[in-house]
Amino acid sequence: MPTAPLSVSRLFEVGQGIATARHLARDFLADVRSVHGLPVSPLAVNTVELVVSELVTNARKYAPGPYLLTLAVRDGTIDITVQDGNTDLPSLSAQDPSRIGQHGLEVVKAVCQNFQVHREPAGKRITATLGLSDDRGGPRA
Repeated sequence: MPTAPLSVSRLFEVGQGIATARHLARDFLADVRSVHGLPVSPLAVNTVELVVSELVTNARKYAPGPYLLTLAVRDGTIDITVQDGNTDLPSLSAQDPSRIGQHGLEVVKAVCQNFQVHREPAGKRITATLGLSDDRGGPRA
């Protein structure tokens, strides 16, 4: 039987730091491991921080107003969700080895087990799912 998720959410105002979002993720996973006794690999922590950084960077760069970061752990995975006020859905750029930057979405999709984008009445919600162990098996988005 699935367990109820452990979660944390934080609303970030315009201009608040990406580093703060990464610290929230790192501290949350430390609590998941130490307080709740769930296994969280160092690789998972680093990967979660990377995904949080990329998703929050995009929200700060492209969305007006605040954005909401939610982290939820359930059944050996973590959902990283960012909701913002921009209704434009992200898209992958055409492959171009000479392009500098704008590879964040490619990286996120490559390291996640699942990646979903949903349009909301007042913006969009992006959720990336990662495993908390070093096992890289399983479906990819």
